[in-house]
Amino acid sequence: MRRAVCPGSFDPVTNGHLDIVGRAAALFDEVVVAVGVNKSKSSSRMFTPEERMDMLRRACEPWPNVSVRGFTGLLTDFCAEHGIQAIVKGLRAVSDFDYELQMAQMNASLTDVETVFVPTSPEWSFLASSLVKEVATYGGDVSSLVPGFVHEQLVARVAERGTGA
Repeated sequence: MRRAVCPGSFDPVTNGHLDIVGRAAALFDEVVVAVGVNKSKSSSRMFTPEERMDMLRRACEPWPNVSVRGFTGLLTDFCAEHGIQAIVKGLRAVSDFDYELQMAQMNASLTDVETVFVPTSPEWSFLASSLVKEVATYGGDVSSLVPGFVHEQLVARVAERGTGA
């Protein structure tokens, strides 16, 4: 069985993330969307790890071979623990490639897991969770960039925190 992981923070999950997950689901028998749970960054996150995983589970319902799990520590350790042979990473621009290639080479030095780069579809090439959060925080319309239910949760969270927070 060919197993892959799509790692990230997914704070929040965007249509760009789902583009990569869906394409990975077509390439691999099983795909695990792995949500990084980094306690040192938890104060800067818009959503808790549990909220992010719940949103991802709902967003990934169209793909029966996709599951969602949280992880801490090294991604390569997560891969070894779950029998995962490939890491799937989306690339938006050349700048992503520079960073992701370095990570892929580091991961390869730690284990025999392969990294597969998937170019982001042009319609999502500008999209990043950090931009979605920033635009939403200042009242911009990001409804076309995230699933509808994620947009609802994002608007509610921004309202809780107050504009410009």
